[in-house]
Amino acid sequence: MELRQLEHFVAVAEEQHFTRAAERLAVSQSGLSASVRALEQELRAPLFSRTTRSVRLTEAGQALLVEAERTLAGARAARDAVDAVRGLLRGTLTLGVEQCVAGVSPARLLAAFRREHPHMEIRLRQEGTSSLLEGVAGGRLDLAFAATVSPPEWRGDLVPLAREPMIVLCAPGHRLAAKGTPPVAWSALDGESFIDFHPDWGPRRAADEAFAAAGVRRTVALEVSDVHSLLELVHQGLGIAVVPHHFSRKPEARGLVTVEVDGTQPAVYRSVVVLPPAGTMSPGARALMALVREAPVR
Repeated sequence: MELRQLEHFVAVAEEQHFTRAAERLAVSQSGLSASVRALEQELRAPLFSRTTRSVRLTEAGQALLVEAERTLAGARAARDAVDAVRGLLRGTLTLGVEQCVAGVSPARLLAAFRREHPHMEIRLRQEGTSSLLEGVAGGRLDLAFAATVSPPEWRGDLVPLAREPMIVLCAPGHRLAAKGTPPVAWSALDGESFIDFHPDWGPRRAADEAFAAAGVRRTVALEVSDVHSLLELVHQGLGIAVVPHHFSRKPEARGLVTVEVDGTQPAVYRSVVVLPPAGTMSPGARALMALVREAPVR
């Protein structure tokens, strides 16, 4: 079993398509297929269920994927460690980020990283919190910027980035807007129609936990996967949103009314850097963390 075979296998598993995987790896499709077949023959088990329209992992393939990602991550870490000793920083830095995570500007951060380490390849993946945790745990990601991570979920290191209250955003014509600036109780939101992110996103997790703690049931009528759609739906009066406070400062939020929630039962949005267990951080991740601690990228 060769590392290149594992790289081919992982690419097909992630793309769920041989042609796209071959294009991503810059190899011929016939060569990629032959590599995967040879791996299946060596392991004496089919790794993919193939049809004319889809490629899916078999049970054996799912088991191999976890170990293949760990093996490739270990190989990358070994190469990076040798380069670091030689005073070079090469290889690939793969990081994950939640959408609009507070406490850091990914664009400024990566621009500063590229200026300092031009030989490093950067890969960025935007995912929800659970996927980010799985990515760091499995070695698919070197580190991640996530939100609302509780200690039982993660046994590695968590570096705090920001902490801010959750607030309500509503259209000017909404009944809550007429109340003015005084905070509203969670119970006052009972029966409202809500606009929110999918359950794995940090702001949604923080809002769900707050409503559960207050004993208030709510219905999320409209689920979105980006901030701009959420704010536009609120503008149109299709519901209200419970979001981190910094959302209210976005240009797209102009004209919306910000309503604070009763401080006796505060809802808090926290953002963190998710790091692998101590001693396993790649040189690229360590270099990125050095930049994270600098004010210009925060």
